[in-house]
Amino acid sequence: MKTLRRQDTRIPRRPLLWLAVALLFALPPMFGTLPSWVPLLFLIALTAKFWMQPKGYHLRSLFWKVVLVALILSLLFFSYGSLRGIEPGVSLIVMLTSVKILEAHTAREFHIMIMVAWVLCLCGFFLSQNLAIALCLLIAFTLLLVALIQFHRGSSSAFWPPVRTAGKLLAQAAPLIVLLFLFFPRFSTGFRFQIASQRGSSTGFSDHLSPGSVSSLTNSSEVAFRAEFPDGKIPTLGAMYWRGVVMWHCEGLEWNAPKNPAALPKTSQSSLRSEGVRQWITIEAHDARWMFALDWPANWPSGARLAPGDYLWSDQPIHKARRYEVTSYPEIPNNQLHSGEREPLLQLPAAISPAARALVQSWTAGKAEPRAIVEKALEFFRAQGFLYSPSPGEYGKNGLDEFLFHRRLGFCEHYAASFATLMRLAGVPARVVTGYLGGEYNEIGHFFLVRQADAHAWCEVWFPDRGWQRVDPTAVVAPDRVNLGFSSFLERRAAAGQLDNTQGVLARKLARWPIFARARLGWQTLSYAWDTRVLSFDGDEQESFFTAIGIAGRGPIFFIVGSLLVAIALLALYTGWTHLRTRACGDRIKRIYESFCRKAARLGAPRNPSEGPLDFSRRAMRLLPNDSERIRSIAEAYIALRYAPASDPMTLEQFAKAVSAFVRAS
Repeated sequence: MKTLRRQDTRIPRRPLLWLAVALLFALPPMFGTLPSWVPLLFLIALTAKFWMQPKGYHLRSLFWKVVLVALILSLLFFSYGSLRGIEPGVSLIVMLTSVKILEAHTAREFHIMIMVAWVLCLCGFFLSQNLAIALCLLIAFTLLLVALIQFHRGSSSAFWPPVRTAGKLLAQAAPLIVLLFLFFPRFSTGFRFQIASQRGSSTGFSDHLSPGSVSSLTNSSEVAFRAEFPDGKIPTLGAMYWRGVVMWHCEGLEWNAPKNPAALPKTSQSSLRSEGVRQWITIEAHDARWMFALDWPANWPSGARLAPGDYLWSDQPIHKARRYEVTSYPEIPNNQLHSGEREPLLQLPAAISPAARALVQSWTAGKAEPRAIVEKALEFFRAQGFLYSPSPGEYGKNGLDEFLFHRRLGFCEHYAASFATLMRLAGVPARVVTGYLGGEYNEIGHFFLVRQADAHAWCEVWFPDRGWQRVDPTAVVAPDRVNLGFSSFLERRAAAGQLDNTQGVLARKLARWPIFARARLGWQTLSYAWDTRVLSFDGDEQESFFTAIGIAGRGPIFFIVGSLLVAIALLALYTGWTHLRTRACGDRIKRIYESFCRKAARLGAPRNPSEGPLDFSRRAMRLLPNDSERIRSIAEAYIALRYAPASDPMTLEQFAKAVSAFVRAS
């Protein structure tokens, strides 16, 4: 125990407590992005410090420091397989900070811990930029400032003055921060970036659809994207089909999309007979390339393309949240089917059972038209006892027959995949589309929030007279799912006793209570504003802002020099105001004290011009023994106010009242 033997208490406990609380607020970004043992060991080191500090222990031995660092490097190499990269680097900083916490015992090391903690705040923002994390890091940054102020004021300082001082410093810095944020030139992106990979992220999407691939997301509350309708043209909830991926290759209940789809040519919007619906989409990171838009997008943002099947496809994987604009139409432009496209749209699984063939033959008897075949298929799902369930269970190798003729229990992917397969068997070109249906409208922020639980799959069939048309077999089995939204559908099922596990439904009902609903919508609005107004404030947004205030077209040098000049002017104004305020305060203190001296002179204790306040008070106390206590308190208050770096308003008021009482009473 030689390493922990000699006592040393040069770091006061209260600043150390402020530092510890600040580090706790810096922890949230680490969970979910770094290995769980990293923040856990960090917490253990922080707890151990508070056990060691009262006893005067700290880590001294160079040998044990080397052992701990070697152990940390080994754990990092075991977790990541390499020490290169952002996440290993952040993890290494966190672990070395843990060692520094155990080692620190001097004023210099306390300052080093403050600096490293500020670096941890920056690393936390690299790991995640959502609003909750940003608020935690802002609190951590503020508490670090409080710890530094408390350290220099000493432990005898009261609890609130360091907090108040830190708040004043941040308030003074806020105008400069806003100025530089708005006017300092942006050359590319805003503050939205994702350095860390999305550990365990689940988008609910892939280029493969199989039983359970969509229903597995029914309990996920993660946000897929947010959508605004800037022109106010909002479709009904039942018509809000958010198109994601179009799948062509059929294997019964399993479907696949092309790995790297080609790009469709630009479409002339003058050929469209209906009016478009403009959308602003803010999509969350999902590390893939699909993007979302209402049926059917006719244009696409930069960095993306419109793939065959009329869905958006990003040129690069979406590793960070992205905002884009797209316009959709209720009809598909150039809605034609060429001869070379028809054959892939009629491709079938290698093995189709006789029962499935017989079912389809009953629909196609008498050379029925494609529209009549579709109606018969929908009537089959409507009349044969099919049920819609978020948890239908697993299906075996012959899943298509098991679903159609035996269990008849499924989620949207079961109905979409089986319906499209049956249409192809009937000679009607068909494909499966996966995306989202509906969303939750935020009446405060005026946007729709689409969650992973809103994931959906539907079909499209091709009619010779109308081209591609959407057909959703889920709508005939569970119309409430389509018309009311998934959350309302589950609540109705739970109220009717048709769901075994209602825990998630009860949580949704609780969240709809007025007080909780308003708070939830308010938080969603703040988060959306943070995403769109702060994180997405890139070069294009800044140029739009400059245009709005009439200073567009200036070069970057103009804004750099202008920002610096305005910043200098603000600093000069603040310095002048502080000087005048301090001078005015000092003049008031002098006037009050002079009134006290005049009254003392009238009572027989005149002050000599060369006499200081302390010497004068001692002499006045001897000459005026009845007022000695009052004279002593007035002198102490005057000295504290006159020679302090900044006057305390409360002490000044008490000083003024004491002098006023002395003048009136004597």
